[in-house]
Amino acid sequence: MGMKFLLFTVDSASYGIAAEAVGEMVRAVAVAPLPGAPAAIAGIIDVRGSIVPVFDMRVRLGASHRAVSPDDHFILVHATGRTAALHVDTVVELVEIDPAAIATASAQLPPTPLIAGVALLPSGLTLIHDVDSFLSTAESETLETALTASAARS
Repeated sequence: MGMKFLLFTVDSASYGIAAEAVGEMVRAVAVAPLPGAPAAIAGIIDVRGSIVPVFDMRVRLGASHRAVSPDDHFILVHATGRTAALHVDTVVELVEIDPAAIATASAQLPPTPLIAGVALLPSGLTLIHDVDSFLSTAESETLETALTASAARS
């Protein structure tokens, strides 16, 4: 039995995250800036009354920043003990991948904490991400400080 992954694209490259980490997918909306946040955080959005940090996946993955477009998507995930939105270009599909078809990242790539594995799919190579590693401990602390300061200003 395979594991389920949600596939998405950023800058024409294919990525996947474990489906169990995904809460929902929504169309992108305007992002409010969050002063003092780590570079990978584009800002914050309001999701049904909850303030949610938005990861700029283009920046996190080494591509150039691009403003949010109405054609973009946010994937709401449960990561690092909080809900976060991943700003991606497109959500592609939910797929089931045999764990044997996923090579560990360390066997295929230089060390990177973001990539958990590489899967060869009919559409090509897909990098599998570990959503809990999107922020380092220092970045997580910086984000928490920025969110607390933002709440105090509200």
